[in-house]
Amino acid sequence: MSRPLRLGLTAMLAAALSFSVAACGGGKESADGPVALSYMVWDTNQVPVMKELAAAFTKEHPDITVDVQMTPWTDYWTKLRAAVSGGAAPDVFWMNGPNIQLYADNKVIMPLSDRISAAKIDLSVYPKALIDLHTFEGKVYGLPKDFDTVGVWYNKEIFDAAGVAYPKDGWTWADFKAAAAKLTDPAKGVYAVGASITSGQEYYYNTIYQAGGQVISADGKTSGYDQPATIEGLRFWTDLIKAKQSPDLKTMTDTQPLQLFESGKLAMYWGGSWNVSEFSKNEYTKTRVNVGPLPVGVKKATIIHGVANVVATKTKHPEQAWQFVQFLGSRPAAEILGRSGPIPAYTGTQTAWASANARFQVQYLLDAVAYAVPYPISRNTAAWNEAEAKYLTQAYSGEVDVETAAKALAKDMNALLAKE
Repeated sequence: MSRPLRLGLTAMLAAALSFSVAACGGGKESADGPVALSYMVWDTNQVPVMKELAAAFTKEHPDITVDVQMTPWTDYWTKLRAAVSGGAAPDVFWMNGPNIQLYADNKVIMPLSDRISAAKIDLSVYPKALIDLHTFEGKVYGLPKDFDTVGVWYNKEIFDAAGVAYPKDGWTWADFKAAAAKLTDPAKGVYAVGASITSGQEYYYNTIYQAGGQVISADGKTSGYDQPATIEGLRFWTDLIKAKQSPDLKTMTDTQPLQLFESGKLAMYWGGSWNVSEFSKNEYTKTRVNVGPLPVGVKKATIIHGVANVVATKTKHPEQAWQFVQFLGSRPAAEILGRSGPIPAYTGTQTAWASANARFQVQYLLDAVAYAVPYPISRNTAAWNEAEAKYLTQAYSGEVDVETAAKALAKDMNALLAKE
């Protein structure tokens, strides 16, 4: 799973990273001899394939071993901050979009552009959106490992019973809304979809860009929430709640949309490519659901996000750590990853992933790369993520209208961006 930072994490992340990394030990190349690298990851499901990759690397570099260190997502960033502060940062670790600028700006991670050039690595083998996501002030800080896009997962039984056609290429917002009306069945407690605010990646970021709006300007200095198109992208969801085609926020706080979908209470679930693992294992969903493309608004759009491998600035083994990251970004590594992990970022290696998940129409998720938009970030993404949670909760609960909430959000977000 390569999920980005979720709403609800506080802006203390930035404050905690304002430490001096001079306290971190090392920084000089180790003496000749065997080297043991530490590699920090956050997904238990990927530990086996990460160990397989580490073993494949060691086979090519017998003097370098890699210790894969698993820390659950809920503790990952807290533990990483503590490790960096205490001079015990892992040599190589996973990095996501919302944190890349923060860690780069604080010189916690090593810029890789010079090494990439020296190794003559062709960055065009990765989706451009991922390279852009992991670039800060003109320098690349991570080599993409995997990526994820978003689609509409749907319950075939509910669609069939309502006589609604399955999601397919070219379906529009109007088609989606017409389907939602038919799929909602109050007598059975079935809703069309869950209009959640817990993650922009799966929900409102997509509709904002489909409407022609933006979350943040290209230079990362201005909020887009006061733009009319952005407001329309948010209204897509608040209208569903008003029409009772989505549960209200209280219901979705008590029972997450994923749980509602897996119990047959939602006809559709806006989710990512990472859901293939969950839905193929879940007894209810593995035979009942499939995935289609997101509907088209003013234009096609889906949020793309992914994990990159980065090197700690103060590693004692910079050359060996870079060699490992370079290997992880290679075609052979991507082919290993694709057989039992998420979608590999290296173009042309996704066939194994598609074959491993052939029970679903995952080609829709791969095709979405062509119109994907990078996950919106800035130097301190977490700060305005908190503002999003505050104001969107007001809009989605009906406390204020969506335009009022969005403009207030834009004002606060602009103030936060000015402090970066």
